[in-house]
Parts: sequence; structure tokens; C-alpha cells
Amino acid sequence: MKILVAISRILVGVLFIISGLIKLNDPLGFSYKLQEYFSTDVLNIPFLEPYALGISVIVVVFEVVLGVFLLIGYKPKFTVWSLFGMIVFFTFLTFYSAYFDKVKDCGCFGDALKLTPWESFTKDVILLVFILILFFGVKHVKPVFTKLPTTVIALVSFIWCLWFGYHVLMHLPSVDFRAYKIGDNLIENMTMPEDAPKAIQEFTWTFNVNGEEKEFVTNGSYPSVDGEYVGVETKIIKEGYQPPILDFSIETDSEDVTQEMLAEDKLIMIVSYSLDSAEKEGLAAIMDKAKEAASKGYKVIGLTASGPEAKERIKADYNYDFDFYLCDEKALKTVVRANPGVLELSKGTVLQKVHWNDIDDLKL
Repeated sequence: MKILVAISRILVGVLFIISGLIKLNDPLGFSYKLQEYFSTDVLNIPFLEPYALGISVIVVVFEVVLGVFLLIGYKPKFTVWSLFGMIVFFTFLTFYSAYFDKVKDCGCFGDALKLTPWESFTKDVILLVFILILFFGVKHVKPVFTKLPTTVIALVSFIWCLWFGYHVLMHLPSVDFRAYKIGDNLIENMTMPEDAPKAIQEFTWTFNVNGEEKEFVTNGSYPSVDGEYVGVETKIIKEGYQPPILDFSIETDSEDVTQEMLAEDKLIMIVSYSLDSAEKEGLAAIMDKAKEAASKGYKVIGLTASGPEAKERIKADYNYDFDFYLCDEKALKTVVRANPGVLELSKGTVLQKVHWNDIDDLKL
């Protein structure tokens, strides 16, 4: 039992720290995932959506801290009970999303590692087994250090997590795992290679043959059957290649100008998924920077999911002279974790990306 507890302690502690740190690096992204879970289409508890960011920070800080507590042996009973409660909660979420096919990615490892719902559920079940070993062998979870250094490490880890979470919220994630990071080319990330593997599908056709319904399976071709067609069901055997960027576009009310804008040598892209909820101080600072950029030969555009009324109101308030184009809200939340945020691009390649708090760091 001592050996099993020691192995479980290391595996669970390390995994909770890694998983928690990845989400703590991007708590805003995890809050978007929680909003998806809270929505009427999934758990139907929309009253929690406004509190998603606060819940996100609490959960990820607790996740990292519990991993540290377990490794150093700080308050073993509290730690193991808390780990048990968290894993039961996570296992329920991943099973629900997998069984009912509600959420395609659980967000367990943020954008660093995408897991299917069933992969996430399997991972949580395995973790639950290890935590049950800790639960029944908690007497073998002993502190690694004496009381004072153990308490100090526990306190420092908690304070550091709070500071780091606040830091990335006020700026941008320290590590960007998304397809819009500095150095990435958006055109390439939106392009489907010619030799990309296609999805493999199985088609089950139902025909009425001589008064009896019969099924015929093909890879997509219409079967040669002497009977009356009833219906067809498709099943994906193997997923095909999907480009990293699927839903990004730059549109007017009448046309798509994505390729035209991304072909610009000097492009400043101001991103605000919602102009109504954008930080007013941030908008003011960014509009000043936009005027400076225009005077230095940059093409300046805005991207938002907001409607015409919001655009007109913002234009009247800040007196800017560039156009806001339309883009999907979810895509804009992925482009930059700020509302508003700014990107500099050249021929589709991201050269700079800043939170509005760091607008002075944008070098023109």
C-alpha cells in the first residue's frame, strides 16, 4: 500500500500541477469553456455564466495548489478529500459531455492538448482510481519536510498562483498555444494542404426490398439495390485533417475580404469581440495608437462581432477613421485574450500581439 500510495501521490500531484498551470496560464480561455458548460444547451445553468471567470480562477488555483499540497504532504486529509471531490466533479462533466455529445473539447489542458470527450472521461476515470488509492491509504501520505518549511511552501505556492493568474489576466497568456500566436501565419493556418488526409466515413443505407427493410454498408457510393430507398446514416471511422483555423474571417455586410486584408504588408488589427463590454480605458488608448499607426503607413482595421449600432456609438465616442469588420465572436475570443487587443500582421504573419494594458509596448 505504501508503494501504491507513493506512486499515486507523484502521478496525481504532477498531473494536477501541469493541468492547472496550463489553465492558469489562460484563465480567460478556461472561463469561456465554463460558459459553454453553463449554457442552456449543456448543463442549463446560465445564471452562472456571468461568474465564469471568477469560478475559473478559483478552480485552476485550487487545482495547482492541491497538486503542490499532495507532493509536499501538507494537510493530507484535507488535500485528498479535496482531490476526490474535484475528480468526481470533473468525471461527471466529462461523462456528460461525452455521452450527450455536448462539448467537443473539455478544456482539461487548455489549448495545449486537445482531448476528445471520451478521452477526457477515460483520463478522469484513471485519475479517480489513483485518488481512491490515496483516499484509502491517506495515513501513508506523510510530509516531506518539517512543519515550518511545509507550511511556507504551501503558502508561497498559493500566493504565486494568485499573482500569476492576475498577471495573465491583466496582460496576455505567458505561453500562447493558439494558432494566432506571434510568428504564425494566419493564411497558412487556414489552408487545407492538397495531400491532407480525408475523413473516412461509413454509410449505412436502408432499403425496402420485397417488403423487408435491409441495410447496405458502403464508403459513400450509392448502392445498386433493387428496392425502395428508406434512409441513410453516416458514421465517421477516422477524422480527416482540419486546419488549425476554421472560423476566422474578415467580412463586410456584403462580402468576405479576408484574403485581401491578410495580404497587407503593414496591418494593424484591433480586436474586440464585443464593443459593448470592451474596456473603455482600453478603447481610448488603442484609438490613439491607431491614429499613430495610420500616420506611419499602416492599414488599420477593427474586428468585432457587434452590430451596426454598437459600431456607430463607439465611433461617435472615440472619433476614429477606420472600419470595423465582422468576425465570429468565438474566433475573436481565440485570436487575443483581451477586449480590446491589438495585432500587427505582415502578409498574414503575426508580428506583435498586445493586451490593451500593454499598448505602449506595440512598436510601430
